[in-house]
Amino acid sequence: MNTPPLSFEALMVLDAIDRRGSFAAAAEELNRATSSLSYQVQKLEQDLGLILFDRSGHRAVFTQAGALLLSRGRQLLQAADELVADANALAHGWELELTVAVDGLLGCALLYPMVNALSAKTQTQLRFREEILAGSWEALSEGRADLVVKPIMPSQLPPQINHVVIGQVAVQWYAHPEHAIHQMDTPLDDAIRQKFRAIAVADSALKAPKMTRNILDNQECMTVSTMNDKLLAITAGLGIGTLPVHLAQPWVERELLQPISDDIVGQLDVIVGWQRDRMGKAKSWCIQYLKQQFASLMAAP
Repeated sequence: MNTPPLSFEALMVLDAIDRRGSFAAAAEELNRATSSLSYQVQKLEQDLGLILFDRSGHRAVFTQAGALLLSRGRQLLQAADELVADANALAHGWELELTVAVDGLLGCALLYPMVNALSAKTQTQLRFREEILAGSWEALSEGRADLVVKPIMPSQLPPQINHVVIGQVAVQWYAHPEHAIHQMDTPLDDAIRQKFRAIAVADSALKAPKMTRNILDNQECMTVSTMNDKLLAITAGLGIGTLPVHLAQPWVERELLQPISDDIVGQLDVIVGWQRDRMGKAKSWCIQYLKQQFASLMAAP
């Protein structure tokens, strides 16, 4: 029996549905109509003679066969991406595209000066994506990113990742100037801090175990998706949270934020990380650029 060919487009559709959580969200990411995407999935099920989604509930979920196809399909997609990247690096020396995963504590805008600097050297296209906590390592290990730029604790560094320390970032506790925590004598004691809502950014990892920081047991917590959302929630007086000093300072100057204490909570090393087994000219250039320029990027207004 001849099995109908399985297209990479179909695998990309299944991957998007799983990552985004619904047909509609996947269609938006792929710039497709939801009806068109649904038809493609139904046609795929007919061609393969398999039921890929259980549609009996409120939301369609992968069947065991669908989950297996998704898992093996992602391996094929990653292998195809690596094949194209390796071929381009071999043929041209410079990668056609480079994706940089930037931890939300730093913010992608910090690296924007690198775009013009790289374009003066090559036509390599840069893509930036914000990742939170374990999401950075997952993006790198699964090929969604070529470089990671993030603050770390030494114990958080995966052994298979090559890295270089490029600088440091200071982190401090903040709240709106009129927040009640500023009236406390010892506001950062756990017993005091636990009484106030914490604002946290959700770990962006899709499959890796989720991580959290600075959230106490039984403390009320509001979770948002990006560091910018966290900053806006704190400036709105909705809770307290840690923020990098370089991102918070403009809001402090506008009197929309106030440090809860004068003490710096932490001074974290910032690293550039990459997979040990793949290195092109653009990646090498970006690593050297960040080693040389990161301090000035942090100091820029």
